[in-house]
Amino acid sequence: MKGAAGMAAALAMPSIVTAQGSKRYDGKTVRLLTWSDDTGLAVLNHIAKPFEEATGAKVIADRTGSTSEMVAKLRAAGDRPQYDVITLAGVGGVTLAADGLLAKPDLNQLPNLEQVDPQFRTGADGHGIGYLLWTGGMIYNTRTFSEPPVSYAQLWDESVQSRLFLPPATWTDALDTVFATSKMLGGDGRDAEAAFEKLAQLRDRLLTFGENPTQLVELFRSNALDIGGVYAPAFFARELANPEQSNMGATYDLEEGFFADLMYTIMPKSHPGDDDVVHAFINYTLDAGVQGVMAEAVLNGPVNTQAVMSEAARSSPFIIKPEQLSDKAVVHDKDFIASVREDWIKRYTQTLS
Repeated sequence: MKGAAGMAAALAMPSIVTAQGSKRYDGKTVRLLTWSDDTGLAVLNHIAKPFEEATGAKVIADRTGSTSEMVAKLRAAGDRPQYDVITLAGVGGVTLAADGLLAKPDLNQLPNLEQVDPQFRTGADGHGIGYLLWTGGMIYNTRTFSEPPVSYAQLWDESVQSRLFLPPATWTDALDTVFATSKMLGGDGRDAEAAFEKLAQLRDRLLTFGENPTQLVELFRSNALDIGGVYAPAFFARELANPEQSNMGATYDLEEGFFADLMYTIMPKSHPGDDDVVHAFINYTLDAGVQGVMAEAVLNGPVNTQAVMSEAARSSPFIIKPEQLSDKAVVHDKDFIASVREDWIKRYTQTLS
């Protein structure tokens, strides 16, 4: 992966280094909020550090556990400048845009957007810039299942009783789980009443919620878990590459479909950094080399149609490419999800706690 990171740095935008070799953003700072897990670590290693090396800017990162926590942090800050850039799930961008806390980036300062699939360029009424595709399916025990699960209905199989997990309530994956349950029951995904009634049957059968992906890895490795979801393979890039040791597999090939959420990079309306370096950072996240490296590192789908991906990444069943999105991909109406988010989180918690 070190070579891939070097490739990303080499593909940095020519305009951010002057002809004399000096770095355009020497002395400037970008304050970044991202995730605290391996996906956030990949942001630091494959975006922030190469950006610093290419531009001279300093990236100061803060990391937290979930999009809900990011929303809470920005709401608490209000008009006080705290962060310049935040990477988060799409619904978080919609929520913060509705709160009036975000600035609309100047698209003229984001030339790499021209290489992005038009449906993934912007969102949240122009406040969010497409970042990567966060995709969710099912995680399963390769010792338990000789073939991958084919439906979310297998969460209710008697054979996996007390050996299953679900995503925590505040994660977007929990909303996806409600949606998937509705589709499993023949609904359109929005029939929450029937879905919550069905999910209630799992209350006494759950081993754990998946707040801590590292804990899930240990439970699979010790053969204590059989199945779980909706959950992102992105959390388990290393483990999925070594199923003999981890007992972990993942699948998107499900009757009810898999979930593809366009994540956003957003810029708070009140931010401490200069606009030029903040836009340069956002643009860099869309660089073809960076997109390819990130896709391979964390199993997220690239949005840049010209992403430079290794052969291994191109052939990986765990990385959904934009051109592979089909009828089985559920891409949420983010306004709808934002409108039901608080209610569904509350009901999910009440139903399953």
